[in-house]
Amino acid sequence: MKKDNKKVIYWLLTGCVLIFIMVVVGGITRLTHSGLSISSYKLISGTIPPMNEVEWHEAFDLYKQYPEYQKLNNHFDLEDFKDIYFWEWLHRVIGRFIGVVFFIPFLYFLIKKQLTKSTIKKSIVLLILGGFQGFLGWYMVKSGLVDNPDVSHYRLAAHLTTAFITFTATFWVALDLIFPKKKDIEKGIRNFIRISLVVLIIQIIYGAFVAGLDAGFIHNHWPMMSEGKFMHETVYIEQQPVYKNFLEGRSGVQFAHRIIAYFVVAFIIGIWLKARRLILTKYQLIGINLLLVGVTLQFILGVLTIIYAVPVWLGVTHQIGAFLLLSAMTFTLHRFSK
Repeated sequence: MKKDNKKVIYWLLTGCVLIFIMVVVGGITRLTHSGLSISSYKLISGTIPPMNEVEWHEAFDLYKQYPEYQKLNNHFDLEDFKDIYFWEWLHRVIGRFIGVVFFIPFLYFLIKKQLTKSTIKKSIVLLILGGFQGFLGWYMVKSGLVDNPDVSHYRLAAHLTTAFITFTATFWVALDLIFPKKKDIEKGIRNFIRISLVVLIIQIIYGAFVAGLDAGFIHNHWPMMSEGKFMHETVYIEQQPVYKNFLEGRSGVQFAHRIIAYFVVAFIIGIWLKARRLILTKYQLIGINLLLVGVTLQFILGVLTIIYAVPVWLGVTHQIGAFLLLSAMTFTLHRFSK
C-alpha cells in the first residue's frame, strides 16, 4: 500500500479536530471555574466519573480539602460540585482519547509500513508534544491546590499555547501530505507571514494571560479603557517594577492584549496587500481571504467580549476565533512556503 496515503491524512486531520474540541472544552472549563474540581490525577481509573452517591460524596470531600472550596466555594452543595466536575472530567477524558487516537493508529501505520521516514519522525514529535501538553495540564492544576485558589496564569498560558502549537504542527504535517508537490516560493512574503504568525502566537499567549488573571472583567469599554482613557493609570501602577504590570498586572495585561490585537490586524492586512501584487494559486488566494475574514470576525468578537465582561458563550467563541485564525495563518504560511 502507498505510504503517506489518505488514511494517514484523515488520521492527522482527525487529531486536529479533536485538539480543537479539547481547546473549546478547556475554554468552557476555565470560564466556568471548573478546572480545580478534580484534585487528583489517575490516568486509567480517572476516566470513569463517580457512579453513585457514595463516590460523589468522596469526590466532594476531596474537593473540600483544597483552597478553592475553602476560600471561594464553601457555599457549594453536591449539585454545584457536580456541575463544575463535569467540565473538568470531560476535558481530561478528551485528552486521554486524543492520546489513544494518535498512538494506536500510529502503531498500526508503523507496523503496516504506511509511513515514510519523514512522517515517522514528524509523528514522534507530535506524540511528544501531546504528552507534554498533558503534563502541563496537571502542572497547571497543581498551582491552584496550594494557597491561592486559582491556577498560575503562566502555567495556563503554557498549557493553552502548547495545545495551539500541537494543533499547528499536526495540521502542518497533514498539509505536507495533502500538498506533496513543491513549487517556487516568494521568500519575502513567506518571511512576512512567519513574522505575522509569531505576533499572532504572542497575542494568543496574552489572551491566556487575560483569562488566567480574570483581566477581562475590568475596563469593560472600547476603544478606550475606563474613564475614557487610552491607557488607564492602573496599567502601570499595579505592580513594581513597571514591566511586571505587562506580565502580572490585570490592567497591564489587558492593555497589552488590546494593543497587540491592532498589530495582528495590521500584519494580516499587510499579508493581504503584499499577496495581491503576486500571481497567486487557488489555495494561496483562499488563504489570504480566510485571514482577512478571520481577523475581522476575531477583532469584533474581542471587542464584544470585553464590552460585555466575558460571558461564557462569548469568551468561548472568542477562543474559537483565535483557533480558526491560527488555522488560517498556518494554511496560508504552508501555501506560501512549499
